[in-house]
Amino acid sequence: MSELFTPEFLLFILLGFAAQLVDGALGMAYGLIATTVLLSLGTPPAFASASVHAAEVVTTGLAGASHVWHKNVDWGLFKRLAPAGVAGGILGAYVLVELPETFVKVMVTFYLIGMTLMITRRIVASKKAQEGTQAQRERKLPAAAVGGAGGFLDAIGGGGWGPVVTSTLLARGDHPRSTIGSVSLAEFFLTVAVSVAFLTALDFTGYWKTVLGLIIGGAMAAPLAGYLSRILAPRTLMIMVAVVISILSVYSLARLAIAAAKALS
Repeated sequence: MSELFTPEFLLFILLGFAAQLVDGALGMAYGLIATTVLLSLGTPPAFASASVHAAEVVTTGLAGASHVWHKNVDWGLFKRLAPAGVAGGILGAYVLVELPETFVKVMVTFYLIGMTLMITRRIVASKKAQEGTQAQRERKLPAAAVGGAGGFLDAIGGGGWGPVVTSTLLARGDHPRSTIGSVSLAEFFLTVAVSVAFLTALDFTGYWKTVLGLIIGGAMAAPLAGYLSRILAPRTLMIMVAVVISILSVYSLARLAIAAAKALS
């Protein structure tokens, strides 16, 4: 038992708890936070994404059930997101295995920056007429297309589902509470599909402690998901989304800059 509860294993538990607590309130960031930390510890991108998705099978299931219990789910939106997300995620999982590590990190960084700008634009829009025009334009983006892109980038980047899908739906004018609940529930089916795809393509036996630690920590925080989304005001949720994505964007960009500087020196 003492061999299991090492400082590294306890770190994975803490990481899973913190990431799921943020994800439970905002409908995003579990994968990105967990994957970013695992990559910083030297875990290869494909194995980091595989480990996170395996853990998310449990955490997203609990979080999704919490959102259903608190009536945060728009079932029509869910039915459009889930199948498209599963298809995009399976494709992304098989593509990731063949992609260079540096390319993956650059892609993750730039879509984070893009999502930061998108959601910030929605928050700072002050005139109702301007918001109405923007919502009409962005509502042309079909939910299924957004789900497919989010699923693909989630598998590639280890956590793009929430930032891509939640941010895009909020930016086009959808209600934060029902958006976060629907996206969270659909994520469960995405993570199951992506995990199965990774299991057929990778052997990550050596990463079972990582997966178990993330599951334990995430499972402890997941039941709070629906409650936090229900009690927080819509504008507060949107501001928190923008802040979280901004922090992740800056961190990822800084890591790329440091890596580039080392390569040139």
